[in-house]
Amino acid sequence: MVRPSISVRTERPAVTDGLMAVRGRRLRVQVRRPKAPSGPPLLVLNGIGATLDLLDPFVDALSADREIIRLDPPGIGGSPDVLLPYHLTTFAPVVGDLVAQLGHDRVDVLGYSWGGELAQQLVLCRPAQVRRLVLVATSTGALSVPASPRVLSRFFLPRWPRDLTAALAVAADLYGGTLRTHPERAAAALVEIADGLRRHRRGYTLQLAATVGWTSLPVLRLIRARTLVIAGADDPVIPAANATILGRGIADARVHHHPGGHLAIITEARELAGVAAEFLGAP
Repeated sequence: MVRPSISVRTERPAVTDGLMAVRGRRLRVQVRRPKAPSGPPLLVLNGIGATLDLLDPFVDALSADREIIRLDPPGIGGSPDVLLPYHLTTFAPVVGDLVAQLGHDRVDVLGYSWGGELAQQLVLCRPAQVRRLVLVATSTGALSVPASPRVLSRFFLPRWPRDLTAALAVAADLYGGTLRTHPERAAAALVEIADGLRRHRRGYTLQLAATVGWTSLPVLRLIRARTLVIAGADDPVIPAANATILGRGIADARVHHHPGGHLAIITEARELAGVAAEFLGAP
């Protein structure tokens, strides 16, 4: 069971944040429960190396009557480390069981970056559990259009710069979008990312290992959930061509292009939350 740890005023959604045991794993799970939920819950799956709190700006921009489920992968944030590596193909069923343990037969799913790959695997292995799918700044995995070698090398820096000014300079090249002209908009997120990489290096490595050899490209047509793909025109990490691949591969998928970069879900949270909410609420 989720152990309540956050108290909120009665007019706001109740939030629980604690550890859940799922298939022998202990995962930090946060659930925002409004008094009168509108539509199915939204499961939000985060990017690599960062805790679920990174997407607070996006979640806060969503309507308060939407139930939100979030989690930290093993070894990240509040989720304890695991002894053995895992793979997207083995972790997606864990996420599916977590949803069921929370009492939900069906949810909408939003996956960001690494979480977008996990979301694709979840809908492939548990199609009946996913009503609608939103894929943000993500790709089809091993068979996709990669970032440039210069950008990829940034992910393997021996040490993320501790000085915020230096970190912002790196982030502008890495994440693109408004960080090129207004890096201060993502300062808090970059501090959290840098702190996470220092504190959860093994968890980050396990997340990288979880994607080895994984691709959804040959089986995109098996995804039957209504799908929205959101992609930035200036995303050095996930080139925009990947959105085209997803949009053409998934039957009747809709693609939304915006001018931002990889962190637009944070820096332009309200705009992208509106796009996602419109899609999720459409008949």
